[in-house]
Amino acid sequence: MKTPPDARTERPAAGPDLSDMRPDDWVERWLPRSWGPYARLCRLDRPVGTWLTLLPCLAALVQAADGIPTLARLVIFSLGALLMRGVGCTINDIFDRDIDSKVERTRFRPLTSGQLSLANALWFLLGQLAVCALLLFLINGYSRWLAVLLIPFVVVYPLCKRFTYWPQVVLGIAFNWGMLMAWSDTRNVVPVGAVAMWVGAVLWQVGYDSIYAYVDVRDDLRLGVKSTAMRFADKGREWIGGFYLAALALWLYGAADIGMGWGYYIVLAVIAGHLAWQTLTFDADRPDRSFKLFRANMLVGVLLIVAALAGTLI
Repeated sequence: MKTPPDARTERPAAGPDLSDMRPDDWVERWLPRSWGPYARLCRLDRPVGTWLTLLPCLAALVQAADGIPTLARLVIFSLGALLMRGVGCTINDIFDRDIDSKVERTRFRPLTSGQLSLANALWFLLGQLAVCALLLFLINGYSRWLAVLLIPFVVVYPLCKRFTYWPQVVLGIAFNWGMLMAWSDTRNVVPVGAVAMWVGAVLWQVGYDSIYAYVDVRDDLRLGVKSTAMRFADKGREWIGGFYLAALALWLYGAADIGMGWGYYIVLAVIAGHLAWQTLTFDADRPDRSFKLFRANMLVGVLLIVAALAGTLI
């Protein structure tokens, strides 16, 4: 089995190291060597995406429960976010294994670097899906159907960059799907306000994932791969700010529809300030800064939970 090249020594001489693989992280230090490629394939070494999937879902669980959700639902939905994010990443890397070898950020991923065979990746994908299927027995019938409807979005997302500049929209739909399921499983209904909250989260993700897409924009242009960053070009700040503003408007409307208390709006004002800071700080020519701004959205996810708690308990 190949050892992943050291991103610090094999990166281009000029500019920051943009590789999303680190040769000295906890996977390398603590896991058996044969497990490492699978952990990296499902992104256990980079949990940011899992948190960005889970945090809005937890906020929706609080809103649907009108307070603290049951421990069982917290565990089920947390596992669901972890597993489905892993499934999505595995599918993404299977489809993109040839493209990833030509992109600085992704050139050391397991399938691209030869650490893992395609056959083993497919078996691993089936295993992940089997575990996800077990979770279906722990949620209600309405939520099971919603879970099944999610699968096409997860499968089609990696292909979208081949024919549309808007793959981030499909990603946002898939990433935040758990918000709808939180309501369906808790209340057996998904009210209009909850749908507005979900659409707001989708638009928020289009904004922050567009920031992330600017990291790859030079490679994408060379390879003919599409993204919102290529669509926005030098108008990225205006587009991203517009998506953030639309997300805030929908979160405001959704909160009013589902009856959030005054505490929610105070925290939402803090979120608005943070998103404004992101928009003003963004620089399309600073991919290293884009990395940091993307990661900063974990704070927005935490604040969404705080807002939900404030809106239900205060």
